[in-house]
Amino acid sequence: MADSTFWIAALTGGTAVLASWVTSRGNTRAARIQADTAVLAQRAERLRDSRRGAYLDLIERAHGIGELSWEIAAVQRAAKAGRRPALRDELDELDELAERERDEYGKLRRCVRVVELEGPAAAAAAANALQKATGPFHRALGAMRSGEPEAPQRFHDAFRPFWQALTDFVEAAKTALHEA
Repeated sequence: MADSTFWIAALTGGTAVLASWVTSRGNTRAARIQADTAVLAQRAERLRDSRRGAYLDLIERAHGIGELSWEIAAVQRAAKAGRRPALRDELDELDELAERERDEYGKLRRCVRVVELEGPAAAAAAANALQKATGPFHRALGAMRSGEPEAPQRFHDAFRPFWQALTDFVEAAKTALHEA
């Protein structure tokens, strides 16, 4: 009887050691999986935050160009209504606004590059389309400064495609943020 007690105790002890070892390995594996999951979640959150910042900067710059375009249109409307004393004053204002437009475009271009870097491809393509939508404003402003009579209408006609490109970018940005 003593012999069977010894073997039962040895078997129970061995089973306990084996169960402890298996549990330890399972806990280690679970901890590793949990740590990997936490790292992936943090990486995804950092990417989302980085993209969100890049997208917001681009949207802010686009609104800056939009506001500048409204100022240019206001100068043109005032000149057309005869509220400006001389053509020279209008051209001086347009020259100043053209300089500001170049500065704003440079800032917008930088933001587009950051969006290209952050991705994804759909947001980058929408950002490039938004940048290209500023071209008609720039060309029409140059024509207005040269005194071309149809230039103010071309300038006015550039508003809708620009705002549509901004709307398209915002949609692409929202999709990218939800997918990240």
